[in-house]
Amino acid sequence: MVTGSCLCGGIRFEIDQPLAPIQVCHCGQCRKAQGTAFATNIPVGKAQFRLLAGGELLSSFSSSPGKQRCFCSRCGSPIYSSNERVPGVLRVRAGILDGELDAHFQAHFFTAHKANWFEITDGLPCFAEYAPSVE
Repeated sequence: MVTGSCLCGGIRFEIDQPLAPIQVCHCGQCRKAQGTAFATNIPVGKAQFRLLAGGELLSSFSSSPGKQRCFCSRCGSPIYSSNERVPGVLRVRAGILDGELDAHFQAHFFTAHKANWFEITDGLPCFAEYAPSVE
């Protein structure tokens, strides 16, 4: 069981599944939403994500048609995003998970939109947009 929480601790949750590989997204929306060069996302089945506390603090923003970005309304921590194109899946932000993770980076996505001041040097696969089999 993996647990996570927002910066203020108001939102707490657990994930009841092995962690999928971490997807590194360089799209402009993720960069703006995170305030960083990229977002680190882990796909999690909605049924395996359980909110333990703070449901009343969870707010959302429709960043594009069919896509919701959910965050803590108190501290602003991004929690997850969901997209109608991938029903039943949440993309949980890896940085809010607690403790040591048994997960590794999968690849860099949307590198055609990456910040010009960030250089990718880790040797992972890079995709200009989505990888053919990743949504």
